[in-house]
Amino acid sequence: MTETIASSLDSLTACAPVWGFVLIFVFMMIESSFVPFPSEVVMIPAGFLAYRCGLTTGIPWLDMTLAILCGKYFFLKEAALDRAEEVFREYGELATFVCRLLPAIRQLISIPAGLAKMDFKRFTFFTALGAGVWTTVLAWLGWYFASLAGDMTYLEMITRGKQLIHDNYIYVIAGVILLVGGYLAVHHKVMKSR
Repeated sequence: MTETIASSLDSLTACAPVWGFVLIFVFMMIESSFVPFPSEVVMIPAGFLAYRCGLTTGIPWLDMTLAILCGKYFFLKEAALDRAEEVFREYGELATFVCRLLPAIRQLISIPAGLAKMDFKRFTFFTALGAGVWTTVLAWLGWYFASLAGDMTYLEMITRGKQLIHDNYIYVIAGVILLVGGYLAVHHKVMKSR
């Protein structure tokens, strides 16, 4: 199984120099719409491949910059939409910037901004700023992981990752519980109607 995953990753990354930026652009465009597609799945690997000279130019800093520039929930409950509108009314343009940094609410903030007829130039500025910060953080995270991995093959990374998880499973479980608990607490606080 591990070998199959590693060979699939090798095959996919072989396409990255030709199709990488197109795929980053398309998937991030999907993520910015109402389709629930996580940007983490796109931007972390983009940063990883940029570090390893695996994208089009082969120049790490340029590929990283281009990936960030390329990267800039439809089935939602009515209560979630109502709360997004309340947040926008309370915090205005600042909500557009901040909410672009928050998972699950990131796509929602555009709706109340449009309903409130927010100035298009200001909306574009604040949403681009928020989305830019988010994609930059994710791409740099991928870059950092690639710097740690060095010249390891995907098979070596998967094997080492499995061993790290096995050796530290208590910390992994505790970390996941803390992250999920923190996310749920923040999400509940933000989405709670007043």
